[in-house]
Amino acid sequence: MLQCLKSSVSLGLFVGLSMLTVGCSLEKESVAQPSRPGQGQGQAEKPPLVDVAIAAVDTNAATSYTGTTLPLKTITVRSRLEGQLLALNGEVGDRIGQGALLAVIEPDLLQTEVNEAAAELAARQFEVKESESELAEINAQIAENQAALKQAQADAKRFQDLADTGAIAEQQAEVAQTAEETAAQVLKSSQAQLATQSQAIAAAEKRVKAQQAIMAQTQERLTYTQIFSPQSGVIFAKNAETGDILQSGQELLEIGDLSAIKVEIQISDRDLSEFKLGKLVSVQLDAFPDEIFPGEVTKISPIADAEARLIPVEITIPNPAGKIAAGLLARVSKQNVLAQTVTIPVSALEVGQTNGDVIFVPVITGETTKVQTRPVRLGKIENGQVEILSGLAPNEKYILKGDRPLETGETVTLSLLSEP
Repeated sequence: MLQCLKSSVSLGLFVGLSMLTVGCSLEKESVAQPSRPGQGQGQAEKPPLVDVAIAAVDTNAATSYTGTTLPLKTITVRSRLEGQLLALNGEVGDRIGQGALLAVIEPDLLQTEVNEAAAELAARQFEVKESESELAEINAQIAENQAALKQAQADAKRFQDLADTGAIAEQQAEVAQTAEETAAQVLKSSQAQLATQSQAIAAAEKRVKAQQAIMAQTQERLTYTQIFSPQSGVIFAKNAETGDILQSGQELLEIGDLSAIKVEIQISDRDLSEFKLGKLVSVQLDAFPDEIFPGEVTKISPIADAEARLIPVEITIPNPAGKIAAGLLARVSKQNVLAQTVTIPVSALEVGQTNGDVIFVPVITGETTKVQTRPVRLGKIENGQVEILSGLAPNEKYILKGDRPLETGETVTLSLLSEP
């Protein structure tokens, strides 16, 4: 009986010590592994929930102004002569090159005038030559007269010396003196003839120059009988026919330069700030609905319509291949659609730990989505939207918002509102 009691006490002590040991072990384990904040009943923290959006082109670019395509430059070809039109080449719509022969006017009358002017010029030139020949004769005569005067002066001196010595009579000395005076008068007369003849030659030379001018004018008028295209382009209008009797200044053809196209639009004075010289815009033509053509603002009128408050603005579109015709309906967007300016909500810049010129974009690998930061260059902010000038392309995905601030490289969960 006693032995059994001792065994029972020993067993009770053993069980009690065992329970105490187990309790201490559980308490140590609980202290070594504290629970994580926000973790309920041993479950892991959920990743951030984000909305993903797709970058869209600025819808304001759709605002457009209508106009009509016009040639870069239009030239009216006119006749500079009166006469019969012998030929007029080209029809409306034909393309012609610069320097091409367009028209021929009857040249016979002008050719006759040119021949007459040439004959008159030859006569005037012969007159000058005759006068120059006479001038040469006068110069020769002057030389002779100068020699005769010199001899008469020597004779008069010699005879006077002889008369002074009584070797000859005084009368002979007087005769020699008279001969000297006569020689001097003859020389003076011939010198006067020289001056007169020189003036006659100068007058004849002026008549030659005047006739040369008449000749040149007549020859130039003769060139007007053939009319050449002053520029490459397309014939827009034909205002005469072969066989017509033309008047000076009469219109023959209109030629439009289609190497570039102009579009004139009327803009409101409130939109003037949107258009500056050199600004690139986009032009859509109904004739080519699937294409967008680049245009440039090349002229802004300084005068607005006083009643409608509209300002004419000229847009120039390159047209090297001549694809665009005149007279087409054009729609000009005030922004360059080809540049595809992207806009996103301003709130998309605030989904990270720090604000700035940075957005978050999703990086999907298999079934896992992480976010990465992307630096962007911002444009103007208007109505809660900000322009992204660079750093985000159209149709590219970005993080619109999240349920908590994000960090780069963090795994996220896409919301049901995310765009596919």
